[in-house]
This record gives sequence, structure tokens and C-alpha cells, in this order.
Amino acid sequence: MVISVASGKGGTGKTLVATSWALALSSNAKVQLLDCDVEEPNAHIFLHLQVDQSQPVSIAVPKVDETKCTYCGKCAEVCVYNAIAVVQTKVLIFAQLCHGCGACSYLCPESAITEESREIGVLERGHCGNVELIQGKLTIGEPMAPPIIREVKKHVDPTRTVIIDVPPGTSCPVVEAVKGTDFCLLVTEPTPFGLNDLSLAVEVVQKLQIPCGVIINRVGVGDDRVERYCVEEKIPVLLKIPLDREIAILYSKGIPLIEGMPQWRDAFLTLLQDIEQIVSASQVVK
Repeated sequence: MVISVASGKGGTGKTLVATSWALALSSNAKVQLLDCDVEEPNAHIFLHLQVDQSQPVSIAVPKVDETKCTYCGKCAEVCVYNAIAVVQTKVLIFAQLCHGCGACSYLCPESAITEESREIGVLERGHCGNVELIQGKLTIGEPMAPPIIREVKKHVDPTRTVIIDVPPGTSCPVVEAVKGTDFCLLVTEPTPFGLNDLSLAVEVVQKLQIPCGVIINRVGVGDDRVERYCVEEKIPVLLKIPLDREIAILYSKGIPLIEGMPQWRDAFLTLLQDIEQIVSASQVVK
């Protein structure tokens, strides 16, 4: 089963949940944790592991042979990302806007456009007991995370329980990380901001037709509006984590919740059982 751990906003505790959950499950089975928060991956800090494999991630960008080019402008016309401009007798390529779709090279009437690789980040792998970590790391200054996320997800091992640590928000990187998963676990907090961004995240997963559930972190800091929203929308609240100074201290030291407070292990093990039941029920309905 592939489960994404997401949130509508940053700082709700996605990585706290993802890493502790992976470690709890690894006591009984092999687990794969994919850190798709590629702009700032930090799951490795909590797993206390060193990366032992690294490979570059590149996308194909256009290269124009101006001896063949007639400056017809077809390439600029078909590029929906505005990565190409034709100015009189010059073709300008804006590589950081290019999504590597290949439309320009495919549709060039003079076959004047080829493609070359441009490195935008790296994919890294490491192990910690029964947990395999695969993380993407976007090069600083690069604007596009989805190609790195796609590369990370290519390494999903269907023989393992797979947990995906999703970027915060509801933009393209989130959609790329969440789509195709069996279940999406949304981590939120009981505040007005938490409720607003949770509702946006719910809209995304519903559009993707992925069943979801909620974990409420820092219970006690706000009110009950998040719980009431979940009841109204018929979204199960699968776990509540209280606002606790000890948990905050553990997190600040890079110590997973179930290592610092082992009493949480059973709660995370039960979490998977609850999700499996929800997924099974949703498949029956379909």
C-alpha cells in the first residue's frame, strides 16, 4: 500500500508523523519512506541515517541549431510555459521555465531543435534497519520540483508499505506527490489557518479521487472547528496528538516521537490497520 502524508500548510507535523510511522511499522515489516518535500527534505535527520547512494536528476531542454532554423516561431507558439521566444533572427531559450515536454522539438518543421540534459537536483537513498529512505533534493535556485518528485516515485517498491512525505501546500508539487497513492493522510492543527488549509487539501485529494483521513496535531492549542469540519465532511479523524512540550523538545533534537515516547508505537500501528479498512471499504463502494 502507498500512503501519502500531506497537509495544506507547512509546520503541521507531516515529517513527525511520517518518520515515526515508518519506524513503528518497521518493527514488523519492510517499509519505504519517500521524502518528496524536495525543496527541504529532512526525514533523514529523524531516521539517523547516512545517504549511501546518490544520482543526478535531469530534464531535457531544447537546443536550437540556428543553421536550420527559419525563425518561424512555431516553437514559441506551442510552448505553453513561455520557455522559448523568437525575436527576429534569434531564438531565446529560458531553461528554468522549460518543463521538458518535448513539444517544441517534435513540432519544429525544420527539425532544428534537439534536446540536451540539464541537471536540476539529485536523488539519494539510504537504509535504517527495515526502513529504506529515498529522497529528492532540488538544486537551490531551481523553480520546478515535480520532475524530482516523479523521479523519486519511480522507485516505489510494491512489496513494501510505502509512506510518502509530501511537500506542504496544495500546488503542483503536492499534486505530483499525492496522485496515484492509495490513501492520503492529512496532518493539520486545530487553528483557523489549519482549518482553512485543510479544506483546500481535502478539495485536492477529492479531485484526485483518493480516500483520505486526518491527524490533528497540537490538540489543545485552538478549538474544535477542525473536528466539526471533519464530521460535516465525513472525513475520519484517525489520530490526535496533543500540544506537548516534551514532543516539541524531541522534535527540536531530531528524535522521532516513538523513540522518545514509545507509548505512541501502538497508536501508529493501529493507524495502518484503520487505513487498510477504509481503503478496502472504498474499493467495495467503487
